[in-house]
Amino acid sequence: MHKWILTWILPILLYRSYFYIIFLMGTISLACNDMTPEQMATNVNCSSPERHTRSYDYMEGGDVRVRRLFCRTQWYMRIDKRGKVKGTREANNNYSILEIRTVAVGIVAIKGVESEYFLAMNKSGRLYGKKVCNEDCNFIELIEENHYNTYASAKWTHKGKEMFVTLNHKGVPMKGKKTKKEHKASHFLPLAIS
Repeated sequence: MHKWILTWILPILLYRSYFYIIFLMGTISLACNDMTPEQMATNVNCSSPERHTRSYDYMEGGDVRVRRLFCRTQWYMRIDKRGKVKGTREANNNYSILEIRTVAVGIVAIKGVESEYFLAMNKSGRLYGKKVCNEDCNFIELIEENHYNTYASAKWTHKGKEMFVTLNHKGVPMKGKKTKKEHKASHFLPLAIS
C-alpha cells in the first residue's frame, strides 16, 4: 500500500506543480502584453534581465530639478544677469544654478535661478537667454550611454539634424548647426546643488 501511494500520488503532485508554474508564467506574460512600453520598462517582471532600464519618472508632470550643468569640456553652464549664455569654471557661481523644468515627456525648459532668464536657441542655433518661456526654450533631454545628458532644440533643426546645446573648450556656446550628439561639448552632467 505504501508503495502504491508513492507510485501514484507523488507524480500527480509534481504534475500539478508543473501546471501551476506554467499558469503563473502565462499570467505574467499576458499582463506584460497589456502594458504600454513605459509601464513595461518600469515593471521588473517584464523587463529583460540583460538590459538595464533607467527611471524617467522625473520627466513627467512638470517636475523641477535645481542643478548645475557641467560640460565634458570642464565648464559649468551659466546664464548671466543680461541673459548671456557661456561657461564658468567657478563651481559656486550663482549664475550657474539652473532650474530644469519638465514641459512634456523628454522635453525640458532650463532657467537660470539668479538671472531668471530661460535658455533659448534661435533658428540659426545660437544660444541666448529669454525672459519669457516659449518654444525656443524647449529642449529634448536625452540620457546618453556614458551617463551624460544632451539637450537638443525641440523646435529647430539644421538640414534635418538636431542642434545641441554646447560649451566648447573655451566655455563659449557653439552654433547649433555645427554640433553633433557625439561631440563632448554637447555632453552635460546635471549636478545636484549641495
